[in-house]
Amino acid sequence: MPFAIQLCLAMLAFLPACSLEPTDGGPDDSEVSPDLTAEVRILFIGNSLTYVNNLPAVVKALTTGAGLPNTQVATIAYPDYALEDHWNQGNARTAVGKDGWTHVIMQQGPSALESSRVNLLQWSNTFAEQIKAHGAMPGMYMVWPSTERSFDFDRVSESYRLAAEAIDGQLYPAGDAWRAAWRRNPSLALYGGDGFHPSSLGTYTAALTIVAVVFDRSPVGLPTLGIPAATATLLQESAAEALAP
Repeated sequence: MPFAIQLCLAMLAFLPACSLEPTDGGPDDSEVSPDLTAEVRILFIGNSLTYVNNLPAVVKALTTGAGLPNTQVATIAYPDYALEDHWNQGNARTAVGKDGWTHVIMQQGPSALESSRVNLLQWSNTFAEQIKAHGAMPGMYMVWPSTERSFDFDRVSESYRLAAEAIDGQLYPAGDAWRAAWRRNPSLALYGGDGFHPSSLGTYTAALTIVAVVFDRSPVGLPTLGIPAATATLLQESAAEALAP
């Protein structure tokens, strides 16, 4: 059985539904609102690097499986969108303007080029001002370059760290966790078939960094979600390395 299906079946133990198909925020995402019955309420703003494999659902599965406080996840994500595109399109801005989110996690492309870095810094700050005004913690979901531009890893990491520092927000260093995992096992398939989007293992690794930072806990010992124990432990330890001071 393909691993993506195994992971989805494991998630069904914690979630009412799981989709293997890429989906964006959908036509009604302007109605995304915080659920005040949840203790932690996370809004994701991004693109296909967030919605392929449904990263928010994996975060939710980890929190549920670990017995962490009741967590809502909501997503506004469209193909190829940068934060500037989200601001101009308006749905993410509308959602951020609703009181009640505890965390808003932002993501765009690798942003390794200087012009892209400037854009990331500008628009993450624009969003962060509104996020903080409504009482939420802003954060940056650090991604990775394509395999064709693997030499950009350091620049991607630096861009997202600079953005997180500039907005005085949280950093979720998924790309750094990938590299830590490859140092342990260079054969790990963290990229999907196109050499850019994450595989299911890549998404799981990214989710570990988010849960660890949001809940201020080690990623080691979080649920495996059907991943073989040795592989899950390696990925959890890699995420912990990426999060180390």
